[in-house]
Amino acid sequence: MTTPSAAPTGLTHACARCGAPVPLDVGLCERCNPLGLRDVASSQAHGTIFLGIGVAVVVLMLGALLAVRGIGPFPAQVVAFQPDGDALRVSLAVKNEGTSLGSTTCRISDPTSAAGTAAIVQSPRIQPGATLTFDATVTGLGPSPKQLIAECSSP
Repeated sequence: MTTPSAAPTGLTHACARCGAPVPLDVGLCERCNPLGLRDVASSQAHGTIFLGIGVAVVVLMLGALLAVRGIGPFPAQVVAFQPDGDALRVSLAVKNEGTSLGSTTCRISDPTSAAGTAAIVQSPRIQPGATLTFDATVTGLGPSPKQLIAECSSP
């Protein structure tokens, strides 16, 4: 029969089961591991955690893919634009060519401008197969651009 050892000396951490202080290279105290069985190697523990994180990332990616499946593409065109003070009021016609309800982010730019500035607008939700015309007020393109183009991206 073994006698209980004295409290460990040096750096310690808590026993994984009961919280008693144990040396850093030991996972369980003698009371929780009376036979002195080997602990799981730290590489096994870290590998299991790494694998769990990897599986979680893949599951989240699949969930995101399923959530946006069937949305878009969204061809768009600038129908009209007019000055609105220091800003510009732009009318966009955006079509949802997908099979699911969705919205898109559109980049509006002036291809004749050397500055390469653009404005970003969010569309309202568009029914599948429908075309929606909406107005957006944008800044940064100047009060009188020569031409505007819109490029809308799928999620």
